[in-house]
Amino acid sequence: MLKRTTIIILLCFTGFVTSLFAQDKPEGFYAPSITHYVKFETNKGAFTIGLYNETPRHRDNFLRLVRSHAYEGVLFHRTINRFMVQTGNLSTKNATKNTDVSADSTTQTLEQEINPKLLFHKRGAVAAARTGDDVNPLKASSATQFYIVTGNYYTDWDLNDLEKEHDKKLTPYQRDVYKTQGGVPYLDGDYTVFGEVVDGYNTIKAIERVKTDDRNRPQKDIIIKRVTEVEHP
Repeated sequence: MLKRTTIIILLCFTGFVTSLFAQDKPEGFYAPSITHYVKFETNKGAFTIGLYNETPRHRDNFLRLVRSHAYEGVLFHRTINRFMVQTGNLSTKNATKNTDVSADSTTQTLEQEINPKLLFHKRGAVAAARTGDDVNPLKASSATQFYIVTGNYYTDWDLNDLEKEHDKKLTPYQRDVYKTQGGVPYLDGDYTVFGEVVDGYNTIKAIERVKTDDRNRPQKDIIIKRVTEVEHP
């Protein structure tokens, strides 16, 4: 009788633990599958990003650029505090103070891989830049330019207002992330998120806080010096 009672107690405890862990993950929880890691070394420090398996076109294109050393010498040409930092404009290599860094000589695009319920603009997310809907209604991505999200923290009230204003519906998991980690939720559904910063986020914070001119270009150049594929950091 004692043995049977012990088994029942163990089964009940196991069920309780399983239920407890399930409650730790809000509805809509999703962990993207990272297949490759890329380390960027800049004159402001280093950071590493992980590339998602869920966005194979963007992942493979990004790896092609990394392996050809295309990003080495490129500037972080646009930084906005509490929003994002942007790079990947290949024409910014050897740019002078008078160079229009907003002009991009690369016109190639990628078909979008937008999946806002699973891959969204949390702090540290890596997403493809693109031109606006007026000239790009299909939301095709730039083949080279990308940005890293810094963003803000949000309250439930903020998110409720955002959902109404932008006609979006966030999952409970997304709401939890935007409240506890931060990000830019109003960009969800409009840009392809294809990776995230997995190490060196302090470097991103240092980049976003630099002084900029009236076009959001850093007054002192932030240069990508070296880019390499690495093992898990």
